[in-house]
Amino acid sequence: MPSDDVAAFEFCQVMTTVSTRADAEALGRSAVEARLAPCAQVEGPITSAFWWDGAVQVEEEWRVVFKTPTDRYAGLAQHILDHHAYDVPEIISLPILAGTADYLGWMRAETRAG
Repeated sequence: MPSDDVAAFEFCQVMTTVSTRADAEALGRSAVEARLAPCAQVEGPITSAFWWDGAVQVEEEWRVVFKTPTDRYAGLAQHILDHHAYDVPEIISLPILAGTADYLGWMRAETRAG
């Protein structure tokens, strides 16, 4: 179950990586459609080196960056877990320390609309 330790900040960025652009776009779109994040950005390809199954792996991946109110983090993290192909997906949240009032207001409104 995702941790909700991000509650000290009103907004956060949540990142994950997936193996294909199509998976990244689908994950981003599904989270936005579910109103768990007002936007998702796909970056890549990137090269990741990591330990898995007792050996260093080097793979091409695509990063998905979501920005959302922190009260949506737990739902977004669960959505990522539910729709992710990896056994142990990266789900990392970083606080947004500041932003323009218009943009932050838009983020708040779009995750409560519908």
